[in-house]
Amino acid sequence: MPSADASSPSRPDRSGAGSPASLATLLDTAISAIGGTPREGQRVMAEAVGTAMEGGRHLLVQAGTGTGKSLAYLVPALHHAVTSGRPVVISTATIALQNQIVAKDLPRLVEALAPHLPRTPTFALLKGRSNYVCRHKLDGGYPVDIDPGALFAQASADPSPGASERLGEQVRRLREWAEETTTGDRDSLDSPVSDRAWRQVSVSGSHCLGGSCPMVDSCFAERSRELAREVDLVVTNHALLAIDAFDGHGIIPEHDVVVFDEAHSLTGSVTAAVTEMLTPALVRGTVRDLRGLGVAGTALDDAGEELREALALVPDGRVMGDLPEQLADALEHLRTESRQAHSDAKDAGDATVSGTAGSRKAVRSNLQQIIDVCERLLDPGQDDVVSVSHSEATGRSSIQVAPLSVAGAMRGAVLESRTAILTSATLALGGRFEPPAGEVGLARAARMDPDEVPPLEDRGAWAGLDVGSPFDYRRQGILYTARHLPPPGREGPSREMLDHLTDLVEASQGGALCLFSSRRGAELAAEHVRARLDLTIGVQGEDSISNLVRIFREEEDSCLFGTITLWQGVDVVGRACRLVTIDRIPFPRPDEPLASARQERIASRGGNGFMSVSAQHAALLLAQGAGRLIRSVDDRGMVAVLDARLATARYGGFLREAMPPLWPTSDPEVALGALRRLAADR
Repeated sequence: MPSADASSPSRPDRSGAGSPASLATLLDTAISAIGGTPREGQRVMAEAVGTAMEGGRHLLVQAGTGTGKSLAYLVPALHHAVTSGRPVVISTATIALQNQIVAKDLPRLVEALAPHLPRTPTFALLKGRSNYVCRHKLDGGYPVDIDPGALFAQASADPSPGASERLGEQVRRLREWAEETTTGDRDSLDSPVSDRAWRQVSVSGSHCLGGSCPMVDSCFAERSRELAREVDLVVTNHALLAIDAFDGHGIIPEHDVVVFDEAHSLTGSVTAAVTEMLTPALVRGTVRDLRGLGVAGTALDDAGEELREALALVPDGRVMGDLPEQLADALEHLRTESRQAHSDAKDAGDATVSGTAGSRKAVRSNLQQIIDVCERLLDPGQDDVVSVSHSEATGRSSIQVAPLSVAGAMRGAVLESRTAILTSATLALGGRFEPPAGEVGLARAARMDPDEVPPLEDRGAWAGLDVGSPFDYRRQGILYTARHLPPPGREGPSREMLDHLTDLVEASQGGALCLFSSRRGAELAAEHVRARLDLTIGVQGEDSISNLVRIFREEEDSCLFGTITLWQGVDVVGRACRLVTIDRIPFPRPDEPLASARQERIASRGGNGFMSVSAQHAALLLAQGAGRLIRSVDDRGMVAVLDARLATARYGGFLREAMPPLWPTSDPEVALGALRRLAADR
C-alpha cells in the first residue's frame, strides 16, 4: 500500500518528471476506480476546492449526504500536494472518519491516480502520543498509575468486549500485544481494553521524556511523527491540530493547506481542547507520586484539601464575577505550594532506580498543569468562562475555565498562515455561512463568490458554497412532527410520548434509531418499549458503540436507543434504519456555562442570544440526527420528532429549515400508516 509505514522510503523528489492530468481527469479516474457514479455536486465541490487551494483563499462547503465530499477534497488535495511540493493536512472530528479515509479511501485513490501524477502520493495518520503504547513505560520507565491491589479488580464498568476481565489480565494482554505490534496504535488492537488498562502502557504528550528517553529510537509515537514529515497527506484530528498550532509543538508538519472535514464540530473540538480543569483528585495523585520520589508533599496535600473544601461551598454551574474569597485563597495557596513542589521534584529520586526520570517528568508535568490552571483562574482573560461541577455519581468536584470564543485564536494560529477548507453536510444552517465563518475567525472579510480569487495576502477572504445533495428527500422520506403530544418537561419522558414512540416502533416493526437528549430518557424509553414489543433493542451503555451499531446494521428489525454519540456519525444504509425518532429539540441546558455566557455576550451587543446560540445548537443536532435516515438513493423512511414545539414554536421554522427537506406531516395516522406499509414492503 502506498501509504507511509515503517518501511516507507524517504519522500521522493517532489519536482516530478511529468505533467499531472487536469483535476477533472483525476476526479473521473478516481470515480471509475471506486465504481462510483459522477455527481454534479461532487464535481462542483472538487473544482471549488482546487481553485481555493491554488488561489490561497478559504472556502466553506456544505455538501449534503451522498455527495461524495471525501473524494471531492481528497483528489484536489493529492493534486495540490504533489504539484506544489508541500503537504496537505486533513483534519476530522471522529476516529471513524479518520480510519475510513486512511484505510479505505486513500489507498484506492492513490493507486488510481498515481499513473496520472508525476509520482505516487503518500499519506499517513497522525495521532496524539497517548494513542500509542510506550515502550519505556513497559520497561519500567514510569511509575505504575494504580495501586497493585487494583489489578485484581474489574477492568471497568464499560460493558465493551473484554471489560469483564480483571484489570491485570487486560494489562497482561497489552504487554503481550506490545511485543508483536508494528504500530503500537491502540486502534489496531484485536480486542478492546478499558481506558484504565490502556493508561498502564501509555503516556500523554506532557509526560513523555521526548529526546531524552532511552527508547526514543524504537518509540511508536516518534515513528509516526517521522513518517508524517515525509508524506503528502497527513490525516489528523481537530483537537491535535489546534493544540499543536496554539502551543507551537511542531507535531504536525509545516503545511499551507488544511481541510477540516466534519467542520460543524470544529469549534466544539477546539474549545474542548483548550479548556482546562482542576480537581482535588489531581492534587492527591500528584502528592502520591511526589512521595514515591521521596518528597513529603505535606503542604501540597493540605492545599489540595483546602481546594476541596472551597469547591464544596460553590454551587454547581457558572461562576459569575470574581471568584468567592475562600476559593481564590485556596487557589493562591495551591499555586504557591505547587511551585515549591515543582522545584523540590527537580532532582528528587534515586537516579539508579528504574523509572525515576519518568516519575520526575510525570510529577513535574502535573504540577505545571496545576500551576497554569491556578494562574488562569486567578487572572482569567476577558473571554474566559469559569464554572464548577459537582458529580452526584462520584461525589467529586472540579473547576473549569474555557474560552468564550476560539475565533481569535484560530485566526491567529491557523487561518492567517494557511488556506483552510471547511466542509460538512450541516455547515450553513438556514443557508447562511456567516455564523460558522465567524465562529472560526473568518468574519473580518465579506463573503465572496466561489469563483473569485482574492490576493494571496488577503487571508480573511472566504467563499461559501452549497452543492446540495443527490437525494430526493421529499420522495424518499417523511418528517413527522407529533404536535398532539404535550410539551416535554424537565421530569423526563412523558407517558404519552413513550406510548406513542412504542406505537411508531411497532408500526415500523423495528429498524428504529431512537435518539434522546439524555441518557436517562434513552434508558426509560428502551425499558418501556422492551416491555411491550418483542424486538431486539440495543441501548447505549449496554455494549460498545461499534458493537451496538453493527448489530443494528445486521439485524433488520432491531432498534438502537442512545444519546449524543448516535446523533452523529452513524452510517447505516438500507432497511435496517427506516425510522429515526428524536425525543425533543436538543437545546443546550439553560444553565450550561458556555452557552449561557455566549448568549449574554450576543444579547449585550443587540443580537438575539437565544437564536444565535441555543437555536443554532439545536438546529445543528437536529440536522445531524435527521441525517441518519437517508444515506443512499434507495433509502426510504421517516424521521419522527416527538416534540410539538418543532411545529408550534416561533423558532420551529428555523429548525425545520436546517433539517433535510423531507415530506412533512403532523397527522399520527398518516405517519403510522406509512410505517406499516414500509415495514410490509420487503
